[in-house]
Amino acid sequence: MGKRREARECALQVLFQLEFDSSDVERSLNEYWTGKKPKTEVRDYASWLVHGILNRKADIDGLIKDTSEHWRMERMGLVDRNILRMAVYELLEEKILAPPIIINEAIEIAKKYSDEKSATFINGLLDAVRKKLETRPSRTRKSKEGQHGPQKRTRGSNRRSGTGPTGQSR
Repeated sequence: MGKRREARECALQVLFQLEFDSSDVERSLNEYWTGKKPKTEVRDYASWLVHGILNRKADIDGLIKDTSEHWRMERMGLVDRNILRMAVYELLEEKILAPPIIINEAIEIAKKYSDEKSATFINGLLDAVRKKLETRPSRTRKSKEGQHGPQKRTRGSNRRSGTGPTGQSR
């Protein structure tokens, strides 16, 4: 499993827990990580997601409500609702990953933690959100400098430049 997928799954579990007690986000995060030994990148990305979603929850939920037809947020399952929030937050804030990758990750997580029907619903809704965001003038892909945290080279990051792990052309 990739680091970001693992981070998304961790964030989903914390967000689910916060649905029942959102009084202390840091305590919930610390309790979640107790006894676990995630890589720093996993922990950082999961924390970035949780904090970002909570900070922009009204915007994110508003975008989901405006895009979903005949569905109120309260009627959506807790897992589905939080998968949607994660993906919408990434569509808004993640500056490196392309929207189809973000959407696909949400679909795969829905298949694992929810069901096929939810995955189809999430796919349709996120695709509509993506289209809505693409029409906004502020939706531009920025360089890595504006991303959520410190920039570290990860395995496979050379693929975009057309070079292999040693920097040689493929």
